Amino acid sequence: MMLGWNIFPYVAGVVFALALLGAVVALRSRNRSRVAIIMSVLAVVVMSAFVAALWLTLERPPLRTMGETRLWYSLFLLLAGVFTYIRWSYRWVLSFSTLMATVFMTINILRPELHDQTLMPALQSVWFVPHVTVYMFSYALLGCATLLSLYGLVRPRADVGEAVERLIYGGVAFFSVGMLTGALWAKEAWGAYWSWDAKEAWAAVTWAIYLIALHLGAGRRRFYLCVVLGFVALQMCWWGISYLPSAADSVHAYN
Repeated sequence: MMLGWNIFPYVAGVVFALALLGAVVALRSRNRSRVAIIMSVLAVVVMSAFVAALWLTLERPPLRTMGETRLWYSLFLLLAGVFTYIRWSYRWVLSFSTLMATVFMTINILRPELHDQTLMPALQSVWFVPHVTVYMFSYALLGCATLLSLYGLVRPRADVGEAVERLIYGGVAFFSVGMLTGALWAKEAWGAYWSWDAKEAWAAVTWAIYLIALHLGAGRRRFYLCVVLGFVALQMCWWGISYLPSAADSVHAYN
């Protein structure tokens, strides 16, 4: 087991403590809190430093395994939470982004992985890093949009529709770039832009659901429900397909 992964529980503890402190301060402040922002940014910095150190240790991008993508998702969730708090000053959003990031960090602690420096030939491409990181960032933006949508469903009078819509626009934009870079990568690696395997099919479904949400009108109940449905489809696109019988034959089976 690589040294970087051995120290992750301690890193996760520091990240959690900083993010939690920022979330608590935000909840206790009536206005946007500078202390909450500083603590949350420090959590992002610590997590970023660990990802960078793991990258150097492995001598390859830490993007190959499911656990490695969870690292990026935790990082981008924290980043998206800070952005949302700074932009719209929702006091509770840091609490939810911290909770979600902690869930994924905890999964990595409970399911440590063995890492090596090798990359299969299909992953030795210039498209590898931008494709996966862009997808992970889009997942984080759409995750924050889902949290706000759930809040909007519980509190119909809450004015979160505009924020959800803006996050979806950003998330869909990055998701589209992910699909485009994936198509270019597939052409380079396998000779075809699109093969309709399980992951590509669910990516298309997820993309379509979010486009439908954007046409339903921000702030309406059906809009929020569609956003939540899109996030469910996104989970299938990311890791749910691993449990499908067709996953073994997928070109996206890298482990």
